[in-house]
Amino acid sequence: MQITGTHFNYYQVCKRKLWLFANGINMESTSDLVYDGKLIHETSYPQRSERYEEVEIDGIKIDYYDARNKVIHEIKRSDKVEEAHVWQVKYYIYILERNGIDGATGILEYPELKKTTKVNLTDADRQKIKELEEKIAQLISSDNCPPVINAKICKSCSYYDFCYVEEEKDS
Repeated sequence: MQITGTHFNYYQVCKRKLWLFANGINMESTSDLVYDGKLIHETSYPQRSERYEEVEIDGIKIDYYDARNKVIHEIKRSDKVEEAHVWQVKYYIYILERNGIDGATGILEYPELKKTTKVNLTDADRQKIKELEEKIAQLISSDNCPPVINAKICKSCSYYDFCYVEEEKDS
């Protein structure tokens, strides 16, 4: 299986979510929050698709890439899991480097918050990405689904109902 930016993002947030997603259990299509995020992505910068290109390479999909300035633009709904977003963009930069595009940077954009965060890739990040690729590959190929994490973030997750459904007990 090819590792994607989504895998990197989910690994930072919840290993169970990553395992479910990687093993074909996809709940995003039924999530209002995911739909809201797509609307923000599509409407926040309407001229962007004319100026920047979409790049699909080695399993990643960068929606907005400014090839002239080598800048990845990643739009997110909320910064609640900003560290996961940062690692997703770092992974994109890493993949671009692996394909001969050096000097790329990233910008995380949170239009609803009127906030941006610059993302760069360091040598330490490159080493960590190699380690994380191995850990992600091991996790998603495991026969066992990781346990529920019972975190605050769970309530806004598209997998919430799946993880917290109660089975009826026979009386």
